[in-house]
Amino acid sequence: QVQLVESGGGLVQAGGSLRLSCAASGNIPSTRIDAMGWYRQAPGKQRDLVADITSRSGTNYADSVKGRFTISRDNAKNTVYLQMNSLRPEDTAVYYCNALIWGYPTRNYWGQGTQVTVSS
Repeated sequence: QVQLVESGGGLVQAGGSLRLSCAASGNIPSTRIDAMGWYRQAPGKQRDLVADITSRSGTNYADSVKGRFTISRDNAKNTVYLQMNSLRPEDTAVYYCNALIWGYPTRNYWGQGTQVTVSS
């Protein structure tokens, strides 16, 4: 059974940093994991893409986080990371990990979400 397990959320002051991690469990060969990404959802708002990364480490970022956030992945650990620097109160949201995984069955998988709160 495939699961995406997130960690690293919390409370931080504006200007601070956090690092989120998301590991795909279930003994999945790394070759079966395609793009991975992070989304966020603030109260009363839709879930939006923050950043994603292809299996070959090509990256894409929302304009609002460019220059502050960095997405990376470790294929040997089936893990994706989100390094968040210069955090702002408007970054406060629940952050969700996403991964396209082939054959388990093939679909987009979601993590349970981790809360990030940035105080002013």
